[in-house]
Amino acid sequence: MDGKIVLIDGHSILNRAFYGVPDLTNSEGLHTNAVYGFLNIMLKILDEEKPEYLTVAFDVKHPTFRHEMYADYKGTRKGMPEELKEQVPLIQEMLRAMGVRLVMKEGYEADDILGTIARQAEKEGLEVSLVSGDRDLLQLATDRIMIRIPKTKRGGTEIENYHTQDVIDKYGITPPQIIDLKGLMGDASDNIPGVAGVGEKTAVKVLTAFPTVEEAYAHLDEVTPKRTHDLLEKGREQAILSKALATIKTDCELDYSLEEAHIPELFNEKSFAMVKRLEFKSLLKRFDKKQQEQATKHLQIQNLKTKEQWQEFFRHLYQSNPSIVGVGFLADHWASEGARKKKAKKSGGQLAFVFDDGDAGIMEEHTGDQEKEYPFYGISVSYSAEDEVHTACIMAGEALTSAEIVAELRKLVETIDHIAVLGWKDMLHHMTPIEELSREHEAAGQDGFPAATVEEQKTLFTKIADLEIAAYLLNPLKDTYQVDDIARDYLDMTISSYAELFGKKRIAELYEEETQKDAMMQYLGQLSFVPCLAYGAVREELEEQDMWQLYEEIEIPTAYYLYQMERLGVCADGRVLTDMSASLQGTIEGLEKDIYALAGEEFNINSPKQLGVILFEKMKLPFAKKTKTGYSTSADILDKLRSEDPIIPKILEYRQVTKLKSTYADGLPVYIEEDGRIHGKFNQTITATGRISSTDPNLQNIPIRMELGRQLRKVFTPRRNWVFLDADYSQIELRVLAHLSGDPELIEAYRENKDIHRSTASKVFHVSFDEVTDLQRRNAKAVNFGIVYGISSFGLGQDLNVSRKEAEKFIEQYFETYPAIKTYLDGLVEDARNKGYAKTMFGRRRPVPELSSSNFMQRSFGERVAMNSPIQGTAADIIKIAMIRVSQKLLEEGLQAKVVLQVHDELLVETPVEETEKVREILEQEMAHAAELAVPLEVEVEEGSNWYEAH
Repeated sequence: MDGKIVLIDGHSILNRAFYGVPDLTNSEGLHTNAVYGFLNIMLKILDEEKPEYLTVAFDVKHPTFRHEMYADYKGTRKGMPEELKEQVPLIQEMLRAMGVRLVMKEGYEADDILGTIARQAEKEGLEVSLVSGDRDLLQLATDRIMIRIPKTKRGGTEIENYHTQDVIDKYGITPPQIIDLKGLMGDASDNIPGVAGVGEKTAVKVLTAFPTVEEAYAHLDEVTPKRTHDLLEKGREQAILSKALATIKTDCELDYSLEEAHIPELFNEKSFAMVKRLEFKSLLKRFDKKQQEQATKHLQIQNLKTKEQWQEFFRHLYQSNPSIVGVGFLADHWASEGARKKKAKKSGGQLAFVFDDGDAGIMEEHTGDQEKEYPFYGISVSYSAEDEVHTACIMAGEALTSAEIVAELRKLVETIDHIAVLGWKDMLHHMTPIEELSREHEAAGQDGFPAATVEEQKTLFTKIADLEIAAYLLNPLKDTYQVDDIARDYLDMTISSYAELFGKKRIAELYEEETQKDAMMQYLGQLSFVPCLAYGAVREELEEQDMWQLYEEIEIPTAYYLYQMERLGVCADGRVLTDMSASLQGTIEGLEKDIYALAGEEFNINSPKQLGVILFEKMKLPFAKKTKTGYSTSADILDKLRSEDPIIPKILEYRQVTKLKSTYADGLPVYIEEDGRIHGKFNQTITATGRISSTDPNLQNIPIRMELGRQLRKVFTPRRNWVFLDADYSQIELRVLAHLSGDPELIEAYRENKDIHRSTASKVFHVSFDEVTDLQRRNAKAVNFGIVYGISSFGLGQDLNVSRKEAEKFIEQYFETYPAIKTYLDGLVEDARNKGYAKTMFGRRRPVPELSSSNFMQRSFGERVAMNSPIQGTAADIIKIAMIRVSQKLLEEGLQAKVVLQVHDELLVETPVEETEKVREILEQEMAHAAELAVPLEVEVEEGSNWYEAH
């Protein structure tokens, strides 16, 4: 028999991969880093070796010993961490899916099995590569058996290779003598005791004179020096035992033949499904498109070419009267004109987008005498009838104008019970004519779906089924909720993602490539086919987890009103930004001079390497922390140094001011569009707690703790003859904590409208309310807010600049003052540990897999998450409810005012001057009653001619 076989020690390589690859989890919460590392090592070996045969051996139980007579040693081996233990069946399932021959047998360790197969393969003329991290296996090395030992070095995997001569060169002994070496010197990593006091050099010297342990003891009187003689004499029993432990059996009785080990097609449909399930995106490139597309071979798509075909498809759809219809759009993700300009500026070129005039020549259409353009290329529609799913696609501009397509979709929404989509907010933008996008200050959104009144909107919300939002609620820890994710998680179907099909190309680019038309049509069909099929399973799971009401009454309306905010935008004064940029530049230059004077020389302040040399080598400041690239000058290090030298506060201020200039004063102007407004993007499926995030640009992250940052709010202004009303919840998370914990002391303080931080200080420090000092109030404030975030004594100590012991005392005093809070927070952690998730007042769940980690730091993080998520998540739900209620009330009252920004606990409303008092009343009323708590929800409403004045 000719050829080569690769043998892999399963547990050994899995263990090595676990400690060599950072922790990974998939959307099911499964740890996958060891599996991922194992596959990469195996595929690297296979790519190098190109063998004909492959076998992986596992211990039946791990850990185990090969000799029952040494069972007493079993208990001394260190057990597997839980995160690694759960990956053993995963890697075995993955290898079986790939068709890899696995061997395991009760009573034999994996290296006994590998030793037996290696010797058998060698006899049959095969070249053998045996992969393991266990150096015991070096005893098997011959000229035809190569032992390969992976090592992690400089963040990558290097492999040491050993034939007979390599072992001799490395250890000075032959491969068979490895067991004698282990007998004398032992192996702490494998709990082989050896002879106490004998190291590698001594053992090799003994074996050079006497080739085996037995011969050494037969000639013990000849062993020199005397110390070695005495050690061997004392450790005779241990030496014999250790050699036996290290000896690998090569005559195991196995039900195994080499023919079974032929390498099959590893990258097949089953393994593709496993790779998708485990979310190993970098491995997907090993599967060709044919294999990737097999999972959707049953998807039959009608490519509608004429108006008659379109009408016939919808005639049959309406006759079938389905309760659920899936709709998918072929379009690039919505981005404002400002965001596109920013991207073009970063790339150094001009970007053509689907919204741009003249793109592909399909967007110029006429309905009657009015020209309308819609930012999409095509749609797909799917419905189920007669136990069959019907899917049809049509490209805008080929048979129908996009205006005609949108008109049909409006009819569909009015007629069908549920419309299943992925990314409803984006769809609303796609169904909005381009020339009307944010050009007029009017009731936004009515061109997308027919919802001119609050009642029509509420009816619409019951019809829309956004599976992206639903999947986010069911698992908010995932990175993506795309069509392939939904298919995998809810239909047990493996399909190709957009990136796998098209890489980084945009739809606008693909549309120009004739060769991509079939793939685009297939992908477009999936965008309606998958939501249509998955709706039932997703809804059932939401109902089982008691989140359907949260989804239908909070999340779906939130998406609609976020779309309105994106479309409407907020006015920004570019002249103010220009002036601010010049002012900040002057501040920066002044800070540079001060820093150079304090350092005694000029250097690049933005270079961590140069700054580190100045601070820690020239100025000899403490807390120096060396990294691979130099000294760390991170924010936490500089914070520790703040009181050490006057240069540090200057550097920290310099960093803040340069960020303000680059990110905001210089960065915001590119986002201002022709209408003078910034149309930022609000993200609903990013944060694990349910908070809305903001991008392109991030208007929620303006650093308002410093005056220069607050000044930036002057940039944002209402339209002429209008004003801003800014409504902000006061201490909403602390109020939520009071309600959820039921602590009578905290509830009473809020009901009596006391200064909560002064009240806490009074109770914690045992002084009267009027005698509380400013320092005591500041400390109490830090503890109040720190408790909400599950702060540790270490973190609080850093915040207050006190010792950890003092901080610990503050926390103890706080919990003595508010015992119900302590009970509540401890209960949250225990509940999350038992159930696997934390839960808000409105039923939102946040999985906390870290609580089951064997790593202390991970568990501690999980405990903080378990304490914080119900509080922060409830606050996030309340501000969403407030935004919905305010938006609906403004519409009901026939007011022109609109919500233009939502920033965490704050709503910014743009209103005509004459509507000010009515809008103020609506904000105070609707926000205060967004949730009924045991304490009042206090709302502060300020008015101003810009955002700075209104806040």
